[in-house]
Amino acid sequence: MAKHMQHLKALRDIAFDYGVGEHPDLASMARELSRAVFQNRQSLNDGLASLRRRDKGFERWLIARRGNPGISVLVMAWPANHATPVHDHAGLWGLELALHGALEVESWDRDPEGKILRQVGRDWLGPGDTTWFDADDRYAHRCRNLSRQETALTLHVYGGDLAQYFAYEEAGESGQWLARPQRSAITGQLCA
Repeated sequence: MAKHMQHLKALRDIAFDYGVGEHPDLASMARELSRAVFQNRQSLNDGLASLRRRDKGFERWLIARRGNPGISVLVMAWPANHATPVHDHAGLWGLELALHGALEVESWDRDPEGKILRQVGRDWLGPGDTTWFDADDRYAHRCRNLSRQETALTLHVYGGDLAQYFAYEEAGESGQWLARPQRSAITGQLCA
């Protein structure tokens, strides 16, 4: 088995071990995932280099999914300067970790109707850095690859299957936002 696949399996196992209960200890999960990424950074970079060279746009690659409790583990490829719209996570908890490159993550809070959003924070993630959010219907965020030339790679762990969610766009200058239903697409599976 290729070394990077062993490392992806180790990341999956950490996510599964720490992703228990309705509100798992995301700080501990982040610490252990970051440690594994730092220890195996070169092998992961080399093994996932083909994802950085694909030049197929934004892609979501499934590593593993577990049913009870629900967890999904994915690698995402972010083309140079790619940004998502502001979007929610359907009330799921989640953790995002940079594997290669750098990502900006803007955190947003939305009212219960989803029509008013306000930015409440911003994080910058480099390799091994993480950010996470608890299960919360009000949480939304926007992510952007900070590089103008290179594809970034990130690891995502969600407390379930993020098959459907809402993306938000500003509706004029009134401070109102429109919620647009979205479906997640998986590009393929990385065996771990």
